[in-house]
Parts: sequence; C-alpha cells; structure tokens
Amino acid sequence: QVQLVESGGGLVQPGGSLRLSCAASGRIIRINAMGWYRQAPGKQRELVARITSSDTNYADSVKGRFTISRDNAKNTVYLQMNSLKPEDTAVYYCNADISYGTFGNLRNDFWGQGTQVTVSS
Repeated sequence: QVQLVESGGGLVQPGGSLRLSCAASGRIIRINAMGWYRQAPGKQRELVARITSSDTNYADSVKGRFTISRDNAKNTVYLQMNSLKPEDTAVYYCNADISYGTFGNLRNDFWGQGTQVTVSS
C-alpha cells in the first residue's frame, strides 16, 4: 500500500555533487521519519542521514558534505551530496517510517529499490 521511488543516482567525479530524491506514495496518513542508507560492496548497510519533524542526524563520514531535506507536501525526501569522495560509492536506499491504511492504524518501515552512486575519475 506504500511505495518509495528513488531517483538521482549516477556517476560523478570526485569533488562533484549529486542530489537524490525519494517520493512516497500510497495510503499515507503520516510520515514519521525518512532517511537514506547506503551499502557498498562487501559492507553492511549503514545510515547516511535521517530526518523527522524535529530533528536531522548524519553519519560522521558525511557531516558537512551531505544535506537531507524534506518536502512534506510532496511526501518526498532529498539528499544533496556535495564534495563526493570515492568512498561514497554505494547503492543508496531510501527508508521511511510511515503510518498508513484506511484508519491510520498501521505503521511500518518501507524501503526503496536503491539507486547506484559511483564516484570515480
């Protein structure tokens, strides 16, 4: 009943920028939190950034370079990535904690399909 669709990945040179988008759709009553995770080959999935109505937090490795933001009217979260490094190369996944359903009594974590970000010269 809820879908997350990501866009914006690609290939970029070190020092470059990319912006990821993730739009949620379906019988959404409330989005409690949205975030971005990433998984590099051979590594565990890790939190990159997360945003709620009152707070944002970032992985230490991206602080000062990445910015997460949210458009509540569009049920969309963005990740602006600047000063990209080769170590940022990974599949980036959108995540959302959503209350949904006809009566809003259902709540679950949802994931997008992932978008590849490659930082290379």
